[in-house]
Amino acid sequence: MMDRNADAPWSEFDPEVYVDNNYRTPLEVDLKIVRLLRDHFSRCFAAAAPRSARGVDVGAGANLYPALSMLPWCEKILLLEYAPPNVAYLERQTAPGGLDATWDAFWEELCQAPAYRGIDPHTEVGQIVRVERANLFDLNGQRRWDVGTMFFVADSMSEDAEEFRQGVHCFMNALDASAPFAVAFMKQSQGYQVGEHRYPAYPVDAHRARQSLQPYAAELEIHDLRHTVRPGHEGILLALGRRNSAGGSS
Repeated sequence: MMDRNADAPWSEFDPEVYVDNNYRTPLEVDLKIVRLLRDHFSRCFAAAAPRSARGVDVGAGANLYPALSMLPWCEKILLLEYAPPNVAYLERQTAPGGLDATWDAFWEELCQAPAYRGIDPHTEVGQIVRVERANLFDLNGQRRWDVGTMFFVADSMSEDAEEFRQGVHCFMNALDASAPFAVAFMKQSQGYQVGEHRYPAYPVDAHRARQSLQPYAAELEIHDLRHTVRPGHEGILLALGRRNSAGGSS
């Protein structure tokens, strides 16, 4: 029987276990992703006024590095998340002074680019980042952002191909014209375990990633990172680009 998004035990998701498994000790693939994010956003915002953009991380989960990667250019960053335990975790991290030392190693990678230097994320996150509980599928294009990220969401919430495509559609339609974006998928994931609970996934390869994003992208490059972080997948796909028109493809 196919597991859809509504079937997954999101209220039981354990963010502390997830952070322990993935971020407490930085993995080389995540540091590589952070470097690619840093360079992508630095290029895209080279001529932009500092702190002029509105950013969004859709399905933020228990991962702060996508938001950190947008920090130099954003006056506000919104973290959208559905699972209540993840919302609570993010609210603790984004409270004034709440960002913990787990994220320092990722910030050190970001600081290799000039735009990030001189920013104290432990102060800035509490000032400009806020959290909202929301369902990805409720994004209908009425709210749009100038830059956005979506990491391990559309591919890691359902086994259903249509829900995967709809997830990508909803994210991309939340971006304004020319908005830089970054999307990450677990390559050919067969699902994943967090604590005592199993969560569904849709198996994405580079072709499916490109096929899902290309209709919305004026620029698109896909990095096939052949690092495995757990059993049941073949690596990570990182898509970097810019939104085309904001007219809304389907």
